[in-house]
Amino acid sequence: MKFIASELNFFFQKKSTRINLKRLILFVLVLAGVMFLFTFLFQVISRYEGQEHSWIAGFYWTMVTMSTLGFGDIVFHTDLGRVFSVAVLLSGVVFLLVMLPFTFIQFFYAPWLEAQAQARAPRKLPPETKNHILITKYNNVAVALVEKLKAFQYQYWIVIPDLSEALEVSDMGYDVVHGNVDDPDTWKKLQADQAALVVANDNERVNTNVTFTIRELSETVPVITFTNSNDAVDILKLAGSNLVLNLSEMMGQALVRRVVSGSARVHLIGRFQELVIAEAPAMETPLVGKTLTETRMRELTGVNIVGIWERGKYQIATSDTLIKENSIMVVVGTVAHLRRYDELMGIYHATDAPVIVLGGGKVGTVVAKALQERQIPFKIVELREKLDTFSEYHVVGDAADFTVLKKAGLDDAHTVIITPNEDDTNIYLTLYCRRLRPEIQIISRATLDRNLQTLRRAGADFSLSYSTMGANAIFNYLQRGEMVMLAEGLNIFKVDMPQKLCGKKISDLEIRDKTGCTIVGVQKGGEIILQPDPDFVLHKVQKIILIGTLESEKKFWKHYNNGQPSEGRRKFFSKRMQKSMKRSRFISSR
Repeated sequence: MKFIASELNFFFQKKSTRINLKRLILFVLVLAGVMFLFTFLFQVISRYEGQEHSWIAGFYWTMVTMSTLGFGDIVFHTDLGRVFSVAVLLSGVVFLLVMLPFTFIQFFYAPWLEAQAQARAPRKLPPETKNHILITKYNNVAVALVEKLKAFQYQYWIVIPDLSEALEVSDMGYDVVHGNVDDPDTWKKLQADQAALVVANDNERVNTNVTFTIRELSETVPVITFTNSNDAVDILKLAGSNLVLNLSEMMGQALVRRVVSGSARVHLIGRFQELVIAEAPAMETPLVGKTLTETRMRELTGVNIVGIWERGKYQIATSDTLIKENSIMVVVGTVAHLRRYDELMGIYHATDAPVIVLGGGKVGTVVAKALQERQIPFKIVELREKLDTFSEYHVVGDAADFTVLKKAGLDDAHTVIITPNEDDTNIYLTLYCRRLRPEIQIISRATLDRNLQTLRRAGADFSLSYSTMGANAIFNYLQRGEMVMLAEGLNIFKVDMPQKLCGKKISDLEIRDKTGCTIVGVQKGGEIILQPDPDFVLHKVQKIILIGTLESEKKFWKHYNNGQPSEGRRKFFSKRMQKSMKRSRFISSR
C-alpha cells in the first residue's frame, strides 16, 4: 500500500501529468456526451419506426454498435435508421478504437509508468535526510557493503545514472536513486552535504570527478574512493578524498599474510584504538602440539591467542585448543606485547620453501613485492612473455600446464598463491594444484563472495574475497571507535557492561568457553584498559571490548543480557530504524 501511495504521489507531482489527466477527463466527458446524444437519437428514430425500447436498451444498443460488436438483437428497418447506425458505428471506431486507447496511453498509462519508475528510483531525497551513505556505483563491493549496512540499519542509496539499470537494481531489493554522479545538482538533491559518508567505488577518473564535485558542496562530509593504481592515490587525496582504498594492494598483502613461510613473526591485520590484531604462524615453533593453556603466552608476552586458522577455517581458541603445525594464530595485544612475542618467537623459521604465484597482474605483483620484503623465495607464473617488474622471477607459460608448474618448482614449493581476477579460473587452478600436491598450502583470491565456499571445496586453505575486503574497510571507517571487522566475520566491538558481569573476576566468568568471545579491553572512568589481567574485577566498568565472530556475539547476548543487545547497541540500532521509518514516511507522503 505504501508503494502504491508513493506512486500516486509521484504521479500527481508533475504539472504535465496533471494537465494530461485533465485532458483525459475532458475526453471521457466528451465521449459520454456523444453516447448520451446517440442514446437520445436512438429513442427518436426507434419511435419513428414504431418500436418501443427503454433508455437502458437504447444505451445498450449505442455501446454495442460503437464497439463494433453488433449483436443484431435490435435493428432499424428504415433507411434513416440504417444511416444512423452507420454514423454511430463510424463514431465508435474513431472514439473507442482509435482515440480512447491513444489518449489513455498518452495521458495516463505512460505517465503512470514514469511515476512507477520515479517511485523506485527517485531523483532526490527529502531535505531532512541526514547521516546516510551514498554509493556511486552498483558492483560487487557495493553489494557486500549494503549487506553490512542493512545489518546495522544504516540508511543508504546507490546512485545510478542509467534509469533502466536503476530500475533493475531496485527490483533486486536495493535502495537506488537516479542521477549523474558528475552533476553537482544531483548531489544537492541527494543531500550529500548532510551524508555520513560518500563511497566513490568506480574507476579512478570517475572517483576523482565525484570527490571534486562533493567538495564543492561540503568540505567536511567524508569521502572514500577506490583505485587500482598507486599513482592515483595522491590525485584522489588532492581532490579531497578522506580515504583511498587500493584493493589490489590490500588483497595482495592479505594473501601473503596467510603464507606459512619465512619467520614466525606476527603480521598486522587490524587495529582497534591502541589494540593491535595480528596473525602468526605456529610452524616450527615450540607452540606446536601444545594447548592454549600450556603455551603460557599471556604470561610470557602479554598477548591473547583468541582464534586459530586451520586449513581456511576459523576456530575460536579455548583453553583446550591444540596448536598444530599448519595453524595460524590470531593474537591480540598492544604494540609492546607483540614486540615481546616477536622477540620470543621471531627466531624460529616456519619454512624456507619457495612460494609459487599464479598470475602476474596487479594483485600478483603486490604479492611478489610483499614476498620479497619478507625475504621469501618465489616464482611468478604468467602467460605474458614480459613483466614490468620481477622479470627474474618470471616463468612464462600457462598455469594450468603441468610442465610449466614443474619448471616453477611446484615439487619443492610450500605454498601456491592464486591471483587472477576470474573466479572460474581460480577454482580450476585450485583443484588442479590440490590434485598435484595434496599437502601444499593453497591461497586463492575470490572476486565474488558466493565463490568463497566453492574455492574451499576445491581445496583452497584460504580464500579471500575482493568485495568483502573493500566492504570491511569502508564499514570500519564508518564504525571507527565502536567496531572493527576483520577477515571472515571476525570482529572487535565495544558494548555496554552487562549487569550480570558486574563485580566479578574475568577468570571466573569463562566467557571464552561459553560464548567464543574474548575480553580484550575495558573502559573504566573514561580510561581504556587494554588486555586486563584474568584477576581483574569488573567493578565500575562502563564498557567492555570483545573480539569474536558474529555468532559469538549472539551467544554473548544470550548468556549475559537475555538475548538482547546492550542499551548502547539498542540506541545505535534504534537511530538507524528511526531514520529508515522517516524515509518510508517521506516516500509514502510525497
